[in-house]
Amino acid sequence: MERFTEMRIFIAVAEAEGFAAGARKLNISPPVATRAIAELEARLGVKLLNRTTRYVRVTEAGQRYLDDVRRIMASVAEADEAAIGTNGSPRGQLVVTASVLFGRMYVMPVIVEYLQKYPEVDVSALFIDRVLNMLEEGVDVAVRIGELCDSTYKALKVGCVRKVLCASPEYLAKYKIPQSPYQLAHHQIIVATNLGPKIEWRFMDSDRQEIAVRVKPRLTVTSNDAAIEAAVAGLGITRLLSYQIAPELVSGKLKIVLSEFEHAPLPVHIVHREGRLASTKIRAFIDLMVKQLREPLP
Repeated sequence: MERFTEMRIFIAVAEAEGFAAGARKLNISPPVATRAIAELEARLGVKLLNRTTRYVRVTEAGQRYLDDVRRIMASVAEADEAAIGTNGSPRGQLVVTASVLFGRMYVMPVIVEYLQKYPEVDVSALFIDRVLNMLEEGVDVAVRIGELCDSTYKALKVGCVRKVLCASPEYLAKYKIPQSPYQLAHHQIIVATNLGPKIEWRFMDSDRQEIAVRVKPRLTVTSNDAAIEAAVAGLGITRLLSYQIAPELVSGKLKIVLSEFEHAPLPVHIVHREGRLASTKIRAFIDLMVKQLREPLP
């Protein structure tokens, strides 16, 4: 069986964790998928998949091989698109990831415009408040907030956002505006996190020296939306990124406090897989994303 076909079948079966499910993705029969994997393992002389009646999982060697063949297939697709030329119309599947609120507010409008402009592309949007492994999750483009670790990906800085403290005018009128981070000990705190009961918030003093303040939350939630809702309702002070509360700041439902103690703004990057030539579909999406983020973020 042709080697690239074996690779495609292996990727499908490994990702679907099943021969039948992987075969369906490629519109082939399960016996064809089973035979292809058996021939691949025989040729390589190594077991790539552990099989039981309930599941299929990659072995340690299989995971390394999966990472390698994903890169190979991506390079093949890249070469195809390079041959088509820069004027070729974007086509295929594009996978994009961002945090939940940023994705909803800034990335989703770009995706809608992109799909309307390029009818031969399908998009999978993964909006989740954790950093995904782009290779393992098959992500083409990621919007990341914060400093980036060293990686083999290309990154384009498109803006900055601030990490801010905020509360409703009603709450601040009742409990007074804190003048120092240390005064937060006397305020009701709302925290959007899944960490433990003791939270440490870091600030910069007037000499630009970092100070750490431990706060005890009155309310802990696992979503930024919930923290915003609680703060607007007057429950207390919360800490979020500036873009997340932009509508509430404009409407006057929330006000920023202790701005003079903020850290430097966090950079926003568009990250994509590095290659000799970014694919047409990726370049077209990044161009629209840069246009969307050209204006300064709140």
